Order: sequence, then structure tokens, then C-alpha cells
Amino acid sequence: MSAHARRRYELIKAHVFAAERLHGDDTTVPVLAKIKTRTGRLWTYVRDDRPFGGPDPPAAVFFYSADRAGIHPEQHLAGYCGILQADAYAGFNTVYKPDREGGPIIEAACWAHGRRNFFELADIASPARNQKKPATISPMAFEAVQKIDAVFVAERSINGLPPHERLEARQNDVAPLVRELFGWMTRERAKLSRHNEVAKAMDYMLKRIVAFTRFLDDGRICLSNNAAERALRGIALGRKAWLFAGSDRGGQRAAVMFTLIHTAKLNDVDPQAWLADVLARIADHKIGDLAALLPWNWRRPIRIDHAA
Repeated sequence: MSAHARRRYELIKAHVFAAERLHGDDTTVPVLAKIKTRTGRLWTYVRDDRPFGGPDPPAAVFFYSADRAGIHPEQHLAGYCGILQADAYAGFNTVYKPDREGGPIIEAACWAHGRRNFFELADIASPARNQKKPATISPMAFEAVQKIDAVFVAERSINGLPPHERLEARQNDVAPLVRELFGWMTRERAKLSRHNEVAKAMDYMLKRIVAFTRFLDDGRICLSNNAAERALRGIALGRKAWLFAGSDRGGQRAAVMFTLIHTAKLNDVDPQAWLADVLARIADHKIGDLAALLPWNWRRPIRIDHAA
């Protein structure tokens, strides 16, 4: 891994952690061991201000770790103080503590995760796709999906608006839907055993109601953590192609490359063209002006055909 690539990685990382709001997630990555592969992790934190009309460019930074211990997000987010949109992974809990050094990170839950728990209980087509015997479809789970979908539909109309406009629309149009949903869940939950699968799906949201409703009071917060999930999708698809990382050091190099490639894609830049051009120009470029070669500042050079 070249020193120039590492410097660009550090510049992108600094840009990501200067955000007011981040998306965070992780996925598995097989790592070569002596006898068989073991499971490492790739983590991502995505800055994307476009949903609330922010002018700063989007970017994603990746980290590698040999395991999924909670110490890793603590280290990644050291010095960050803002909003984190993520799933309910317990490893993030320490960064939400009020007495956290540098101040607590504000938790914003992912409605797509909450919806998924109900959808799996209401998906009529799934047994057919998997050639299994028809499962019992829960009418209550289906009703929950419909109510959550109504919130998503209301949110689509305000995507890209500035925070104050999103906040006003949410207070007028979205908040009543959310109140009705949680009121309905609270009433129906009281009728169910704690072992009931629908009850477990309800508990996931009811126990985190503050994190799930925080978006109603802050126009910067998104409804879902899909930005981070999209960043990891290429890794999940690629596992079958590149099989494994050769070592922990290889996992760390992969994190750098994923940072460069996905950030380029977020800025509608062809990663291959960008990386090839930067590699060709880097030797003559001023070391103090590497920011000019970041994806959101880069411009494809114009090629002049002198043979014409």
C-alpha cells in the first residue's frame, strides 16, 4: 500500500468524521489462517448529507478488525461527537453513554431494520422462493409492515430538503403516523406472550423508542441506515469472487482500497479512471495539495488527439 494511498485514506477519514451525522455498519470477511479461514470484520462509516440538502460531498471510510469486539467502534469513533445511525449492535452502546469522554454520540435507530423483523413474518412469497412448506403468515406482522411503510412513503417527499423543512413536514405529516404505530404496537404487545415472534419484533422497536423517534425532532436524521448497508453490499457480493483476505494486514489494505473506491462511486466518479490518473500524476503533484486529487475535487483530464 503506497504512502500516497494512505494519505488519501486519512484525508477521506477526516472528512467523514467531520460530519454532523454518520451511518455505521459492519460485515464479515474471511481471513486466511493456517488450517482454515477465520472471520474478520470490515466496518464502514458513511457521510452523506444529501438527504438533508447538505453541500458537502459524500464519502465512506472503512476499517478492518480481526473480530467484532466493541472496542473497535470505540476506537473508530474516538474524537467524534455527533449522530450515529446504526442497527442495535451492542458494541455501539459504549459510545452512546452520557459520560463518554468527549461527549456522547447521539443514537438514531434504523427503521429498515425494525421493518425487516416484521416483514420476515409477513412475507407470503418467501416460502415459495425457498421451496419450503407455506409458513403461517402473521396478520399482525402484515399490519405492522403496512403502518411502517406509510411512514416511509411520507418521508420520500421530503428527501433532499433542508433540515428545517424536513422537520416541519415531519411534525405535521409523519409524527401522527409514528404515534399511531407505537400506540398500536403497545396495545397489541400486551396481548402477546414474550416468546411470540411478533412480540419480539415489537420489542425491538418499543425498547428503543427514543432512538426510533429521534428523527422527528432533527431534520438531519434519516429514516434508515441504508447508506451504510449499500457501502457494504459490494463486499458481500465480492466474497464469492475474491474468497478471502490473505492476512490481517491484507484486511487493512482492503479497508483502504474500499474507502477509495466507494468514495469515488458516491461522487459519481469512475474509480478505475480516477485511481489510474492519480497514480500517473502523483509523483509530480505537490504533497501538500493531495486534497485536489480526492474524488469530489478530481476532474478527468482532457485528452487532445494531435494526430487529427
